[in-house]
Amino acid sequence: MFEDKTLVCQECHEEFVFTAGEQEFYASRGFENEPKRCPKCRAARKQATRATKEMFDAVCDECGKPCKVPFKPNGEKPVYCSECFAKRNAR
Repeated sequence: MFEDKTLVCQECHEEFVFTAGEQEFYASRGFENEPKRCPKCRAARKQATRATKEMFDAVCDECGKPCKVPFKPNGEKPVYCSECFAKRNAR
């Protein structure tokens, strides 16, 4: 049903392959547009976005370890470190 496509990155202008598997994944998520950036440029953009997020100090409500979270804890909801958060989501 899907076949590999060669696309051109809008940032670095290099060609990259949009694989059949990636196309199937995009379709399963309801995405209608093809990626505009190659995987390398997508990763760089994602990292740049993460680097600019303000992080707040907190203490994990499950294990008690100090951690940093991307929101300001207000005490109304529990806060989890990345390890405890991943464990809870795996359940």
